[in-house]
Amino acid sequence: MSSWKGLGLLLLAAVLAVAAGGIAYLYLKGTSVLAGNKETQTYPVVVCTQDLTFGTKLEDKDLRIANFPKDAIPMGAYATTDSVLGQTTKVFLVANEPILASKLSSIGGGLSVRVPESLRASSVDVNEVSGVSGFVLPGDRVDILCTIDNAPGQSQGVAVTKTILQNIEVVAAGVKTKTNKNDPIRVQSVTLLVTPKEAEDLALGMHEGRIHLVLRNPVDNEIVAVNPTNTREVFGLVQQHKAPVRRAPRTVIVKKEEAPPPEPSYTIIRDGSIQQQKSPTEGGKP
Repeated sequence: MSSWKGLGLLLLAAVLAVAAGGIAYLYLKGTSVLAGNKETQTYPVVVCTQDLTFGTKLEDKDLRIANFPKDAIPMGAYATTDSVLGQTTKVFLVANEPILASKLSSIGGGLSVRVPESLRASSVDVNEVSGVSGFVLPGDRVDILCTIDNAPGQSQGVAVTKTILQNIEVVAAGVKTKTNKNDPIRVQSVTLLVTPKEAEDLALGMHEGRIHLVLRNPVDNEIVAVNPTNTREVFGLVQQHKAPVRRAPRTVIVKKEEAPPPEPSYTIIRDGSIQQQKSPTEGGKP
């Protein structure tokens, strides 16, 4: 009797196990179906195929379609590549980044789309020394120094260095090859955002002397009053002017000439008249 009872309990346990497995199977199958339905609810979004710099005119090779969930589609995205062909990027884009309307410009192209209104873009060529060893990058801020040999108002052979611009933003930087006496040299070209007046100062500095860049801390916006520096000041060759020695005025003693002794004169009374003569015998009479 007890054996039948134990057998019944085993059958009941087996039935319950099968039921639990079936319920778990149906649950997992339903979850996967729901997940599959959610995965199919995606929409096309235009993304870039590679890293793109600002000022790039978009072509077919730069674009592809990626599927985004409805809730993940960014505002301003495009669904077809034809919508963005021929437009120009205003910012840097990384591969697989969605193309948004706020990142494109339909007017102009190249660097011009990065130049704000009322400002100008002006480029200067610098070497490794004057260009801070090539560490000047877009977005940095620099001061511009100009060094002039035989500066006006200075003695022959005296150079002057003057800070002509301060806190200027770098909008672009790159390396190019130039030829110097048939020898190729690599120089860095740095493009700066300046006002029209600052563009004139920069052009004059490049014409008259040599340009040097000084890298600033990005949070330092202070404009410092800096006086020009010349060769004599740097090397301690400033001439010290001695104060003139004041001398007491000389007293000139003018000797008075002695007056000659008065000539003798005689008073003669003759014939009732009084006469003055130099000698008693003047006039022929004693």
